[in-house]
Amino acid sequence: MKITAAEVRPCVQGLADPEWKFARAQVPRLEGAVLCLEDEDGHRGLGYAHAIPAISTHGAGARAALDFLAPRLVGRRADDIASVMEEVDATLAFNPTAKAAIDMALHDLLARRLGVPVHVLLGGRLRDRVPLSRILPIKSPEDMAALARRLAAEGYRQLKLKLAGDTGTDIRRIAAVRAAVGDGVALTLDPNQSYHAKQLIGAFARMEPYGIALIEQPVPAADVAGLALLTRALPVAIEADESAQTVRDVFRLVSERAVDVINLKITNLGGLRHFMEAVRICEAGQVGCRVGAAFGPALLQGMALQAASVLKALPYACELSEHLHLQDDPFTALPVRDGHLDLPDAPGCGVAYRDRDVAGGPGA
Repeated sequence: MKITAAEVRPCVQGLADPEWKFARAQVPRLEGAVLCLEDEDGHRGLGYAHAIPAISTHGAGARAALDFLAPRLVGRRADDIASVMEEVDATLAFNPTAKAAIDMALHDLLARRLGVPVHVLLGGRLRDRVPLSRILPIKSPEDMAALARRLAAEGYRQLKLKLAGDTGTDIRRIAAVRAAVGDGVALTLDPNQSYHAKQLIGAFARMEPYGIALIEQPVPAADVAGLALLTRALPVAIEADESAQTVRDVFRLVSERAVDVINLKITNLGGLRHFMEAVRICEAGQVGCRVGAAFGPALLQGMALQAASVLKALPYACELSEHLHLQDDPFTALPVRDGHLDLPDAPGCGVAYRDRDVAGGPGA
């Protein structure tokens, strides 16, 4: 049951829309990395290190952290996930996305050894399908409306609009999208920290007529007081994203009841173990949680889908289909049907390398 090999492989992907933009950056391509673990019986586990400089790290940073940590995994037991991850946390500060890749690969490896899906290791699924929300990047109101119309026609019943902090133009974006999709699609907003609290309170009076379901991280990440003010002042769900980078962050947000919902990401929190700790805190404090977008290949979305399947409640759709607009995905398909992802029955995360030559043989 010992791990005999740990290999780091590049995973470089372009975006179908190279002008894809949110308030903090434009994202023309991703330069992530994949950690491949193999045990003495030939079972393989895979994990993905997310790399967007404005969000997690750059590609060279993810690769350097994994190159430093991966040799420490060789010789360890595949079922010693907790002790291995405690050692990883103690060995290298920060770098949650690299640690998340290790955690994912360990869970994937053990699940494949046992012949079960990853969700079994997390306590077992509570749903077979997960509803999805798609993201509209910052563009002109007309272009965002056109994309919204196409996504609604594909079956998505929740869309998230990226906003830029320019109140007048943002209102026009919201109005155009609502006119394009009608009343049957839920709209959420994500200013990515581009508003301050009182600015949003003033702007919301003009947003509210368009039926907004949720506003994600409108204020700077450090402004927890601003989030709390919005949560108390506005009749709409306020969600933390960039303010919830660690389990300790989640505890603070829940204990202070600063938000209504928390956007949980495996890559931000450092893996599935910390993800589940954050989930339990949210559930105990009766704060909603949702699995948000982390750009990456089908491998990353498959892992997030396994995690989303064990949540008790999903008051809002998750964002696990952004791999569909990424190019050169080396992994097997994770298809969306009628705006939902179906939970695979296959062992591990349900996703593997497409090309056996790349994967190093069957089982990866």
